[in-house]
Amino acid sequence: MPEYVFTLSNGEDLPVIIQTRRGARNITLRPKTRPVREIHISKPFLTSAAAALRFLESKRRWVERIFAAAPTKTTLRPGDVIEFLGRRVDVMHNPAQRTNTFVCKDDGTATLVVGGVADMFEHRARDFIKAEFLSAVREIIRTAPREFWPRRIAVRDTSTRWGSCSTTGTMSFSWRLAFAPPSVMRYVVMHELAHVRHMDHSPAFWATVGELYGFGVERAKQWLNRHGGELHRYF
Repeated sequence: MPEYVFTLSNGEDLPVIIQTRRGARNITLRPKTRPVREIHISKPFLTSAAAALRFLESKRRWVERIFAAAPTKTTLRPGDVIEFLGRRVDVMHNPAQRTNTFVCKDDGTATLVVGGVADMFEHRARDFIKAEFLSAVREIIRTAPREFWPRRIAVRDTSTRWGSCSTTGTMSFSWRLAFAPPSVMRYVVMHELAHVRHMDHSPAFWATVGELYGFGVERAKQWLNRHGGELHRYF
């Protein structure tokens, strides 16, 4: 049994893992919906576990929304059709192949043939999508003025953040944006690039996002707010 448990309104008990981090100034909550459902809390050294749990309770509505919106996982199987990076892709399996092959057609469809043993099918498909996503992000960044380019790009798998920009010049992006429309993926990239100039969400920041993205930025932002949870369907 976990030391701490948070009970949702539907009766589900979620393990709570509390970690103390030296140098931390605030309590940080990280609800995780995969591969297991649990809540991670980081707290300053002098903050008690009881205080951290009270803070968690104060954020109950937010936590409940995250776990309620988490989609049911779908196992990817040979013969499935999925959409990523703006293409409708037939996913096949050929154990005789040692590598993956990806064939794109002019009509916007494609075929991904995953090689290797059956037990590694999902793993190899996921790694392929992540690599393609990183390449797509780099292409989007190159369309922005060079002054906004990051020093380093990292691919993450986060539950609550689609992207981040550090003061060291590293930008991180959730690879699950590969399942979003290309316009939405581009919005997140431009959002993080704008942080190079404004490390906040001030009116000046949003003006810069609009300048980098152009027409349709609000539509892309609204799509992500409404459908973001769907991007965690696979893997």
